[in-house]
Amino acid sequence: MEAVLELIWTGSYGSTTIDHICDKAGVKKGSFYYFFDSKAELATAALDEDWALRRAQLDAAFSPTIPPLERLRSFCEFPYKKQQELKQRFGAVLGCPVFTLGCEVCTQEQKLRAKIQQILDYYRKYLESLIRDAHAAGVIHAPDAAEKARMIWAYHEGLMTQARIQNDAEVLRELPRGVFAMLGVKESEAVTA
Repeated sequence: MEAVLELIWTGSYGSTTIDHICDKAGVKKGSFYYFFDSKAELATAALDEDWALRRAQLDAAFSPTIPPLERLRSFCEFPYKKQQELKQRFGAVLGCPVFTLGCEVCTQEQKLRAKIQQILDYYRKYLESLIRDAHAAGVIHAPDAAEKARMIWAYHEGLMTQARIQNDAEVLRELPRGVFAMLGVKESEAVTA
């Protein structure tokens, strides 16, 4: 499962073959077909397993015990750090693995598309919860947390995609400033978050 996600993320869904997956995972092709009917079925299962791991990380990062602006700053700074690490490891900025895959397969693999949409919705709900907490704490004015979360998530994914296209993680440096501006956080509050 790790093999398929890495191959797709560092290359593409279309260019990743079952032979590539089996070679990377060190398994025989017959073993693949014993467990999965298709590459799409494996990718869907791999996304489920990966989400289970990420969910625990997100629960910790978005914990209500952390002040809302501190959570927001972490949310904004993490992509830059992660993409820098990926560029050192793979020689390229890879962007968001889920969004990248979704853009490629959304018109071809409906079960996989639905799984991707579900995971992206989960991510957005974490952000929505954070915004709701920040509004309740009076540090931002965002009475419609769902709307703000959709706007910020679109901005986040847009920058991630630009960073991938330009192969430049520096694009992501503007994320904190843009997100804080969208939420009306004063510069002085943003610095101390």
